Parts: sequence; C-alpha cells; structure tokens
Amino acid sequence: MKEIVFLLEEESAKAFLESLLPRLLDNTVTTRFIAFEGKQDLEKKLTKKIRGYINPHARFIVLRDQDSNPDCRVIKADLLQKCADAGKLQQTLVRIACKELESFYLADLAAVEVALNLNGLVKHQNKSNYRNPDNCQNPSKELSKLTKNNYQKVSHSRQIGLKVDINNTRSCSFANLIRSIKKSETALLLAACS
Repeated sequence: MKEIVFLLEEESAKAFLESLLPRLLDNTVTTRFIAFEGKQDLEKKLTKKIRGYINPHARFIVLRDQDSNPDCRVIKADLLQKCADAGKLQQTLVRIACKELESFYLADLAAVEVALNLNGLVKHQNKSNYRNPDNCQNPSKELSKLTKNNYQKVSHSRQIGLKVDINNTRSCSFANLIRSIKKSETALLLAACS
C-alpha cells in the first residue's frame, strides 16, 4: 500500500494536513495521521510508533514545532536519531515548523481571512512579522492578536488547510514541508512502478 504516515506534535497539525493534503497528493496515496499530545509525548513515543508500524513500504514525515529552542538543527538531529533507532531512517523525513505551525498561517493572511471569515487581515501581509513569519517569536500569540482572539487552534487549522496557498514561500519551513510531502509521494509512486 502506498502510504505516507504523518507523526505530529498535536491535533491542530493533523487538522491542518487533513484538509490540505487532498489538494496536494495523488488519490492513490493513502495518508495516516498520528497526533501526539505535545512535543514531549512525540519524542517519547516516536521510535516505538515507527518501529511497530506494520506497512513496510510506508514513508514517514515527522512534524514538530521549534518553539523557543534556538537551534532547530538540534531538534531535527534528535528526531532523526529516534527514527534511526527505529530502523526507518531511510523512509523518514523530519520537518520543523519555525517557530510554530501558526507561522504557516501568518505567511498566508489571505487564507486566514477567508477561513476565519474576517476582513482586513491581508493588508498586514507586508509587515515584517508576516513577510517572513518563520522569524516571528510567538506566531500563535501573534495570530490570536491579529484575529482579535477569534483564532481557534484545531477548528481553524482545518479551515485554513482548505484555503492556504500550497505554493506560498513566505514561510521557508512551510515550503520545505510541501517539498517533503511531494518527495515522499514521488518515492512511493516510483517504488510502485518498479
């Protein structure tokens, strides 16, 4: 079975990807989502979840927030080691959302405006925090402030996933995630042909 398994820090990432991926992936690729209860839970259970996964042909994408950690390379290296410990390093890609998943949303305020049925958000897109949202220190707080506390993490993540521009490059970490998903899909499709 052609399958990409997403191992995610939290439910909001699952909601976002569930609504985003149908616009991105071939319909012959199955997706599964394993949402953990925060980054500590993800890090504690990641090796066991990947090692025990039944489909030997599955590809894995791990997505975790950088949060306040100053070096995302350290986080990534630690997660890659856990994947290596599971014996699945070659089948796994690790991506870090700089600083949080909400950075992806700040990169596309037009999508947020439509998804949350708000007016006037797009006019802020050229402000420094939104031109390069990966540098924003607290994207979830910034998004809450921008939306006048209307942003609801899980339900609005699902709505934003339906609207977000998959070609948007304002958030490098979002663009890297999209490339990783496409790379995993290509690997699965090529393996099915051989």
